[in-house]
Amino acid sequence: MDGTNDSTQGNFILLGFSDHPHLERILFVVILIAYLLTLVGNTTIILVSRLDPHLHTPMYFFLTHLSFLDLSFTTSSIPQLLYNLNGRDKTISYTGCAIQLFLFLGLGGVECLLLAVMAYDRFVAVCKPLHYLVIMNPRLCMGLVLVAWGCGVANSLVMSPVTLQLPRCGRHSVDHFLCEMPALIRMACVNTAAIEGTVFVLAVGIVLSPLVFILVSYSYIVRAVLQIQPVSGRQRAFNTCGSHLTVVSLFYGNIIYMYMQPGNSSSQDQSKFLTLFYNIVTPLLNPLIYTLRNKEVKGALRRMLLDNRGVGKD
Repeated sequence: MDGTNDSTQGNFILLGFSDHPHLERILFVVILIAYLLTLVGNTTIILVSRLDPHLHTPMYFFLTHLSFLDLSFTTSSIPQLLYNLNGRDKTISYTGCAIQLFLFLGLGGVECLLLAVMAYDRFVAVCKPLHYLVIMNPRLCMGLVLVAWGCGVANSLVMSPVTLQLPRCGRHSVDHFLCEMPALIRMACVNTAAIEGTVFVLAVGIVLSPLVFILVSYSYIVRAVLQIQPVSGRQRAFNTCGSHLTVVSLFYGNIIYMYMQPGNSSSQDQSKFLTLFYNIVTPLLNPLIYTLRNKEVKGALRRMLLDNRGVGKD
């Protein structure tokens, strides 16, 4: 009997970047720094949004959830990746793989829907400013967030067990750095046309439908902004939506490009780096985008620093 199969029974081997051993040490250092900055940046956004009364608005309520999502999304896979990059052990337990798959699918779906909710928030703010606080009341905001979380988790509850139960005929090696659904489906030794069709249908609902909603919302926003007469008012409106649109472009642009690639070996390497991009780079950039482009957040940070300095002097 093959000893390798015995030793890895119940476990998976994440091949990750093992075919580029000269890159592993460099990737470890770069990813570790990026991960720590992601933790600091998103935690700062959450604390500032919660502690500063000026930011107790629907926009920052949604931004807090986006930052929490980014923290959770990154933490679902990056610590395991760092562990695998730092040593020869590339294994992950079956339970660990199942949790990683569930979180990756669930949190990714929630983020797609939350970005659509944030687009609706910007649509109401720009197109119906006088009724903004009436429409975007706390009850509606909480309801929209719960729907996003509920749909994302439900999608993951459907797809994770189906993916993990596919017959693999003794195969344990996952050609990725995390337990991602396409990589696990490729390991199957049976026809996967049915599950791939189900994935496509769910992807339309969870990924493409929110994107279409975002594009339609911003078409109305652009039309409304162009009708604003003072240039300063127009600039303010564009700045209000610019941060969110930048985040949407980063998130969706990367996903669409990645899944349009053909399934050959070179595109598989490309897929790993693109997955790494939206798993660590996008969550890292989001706090910077909202901080650098947003006077309210910069003002809140300044007030917090001044208050802390004042307390220190006392």
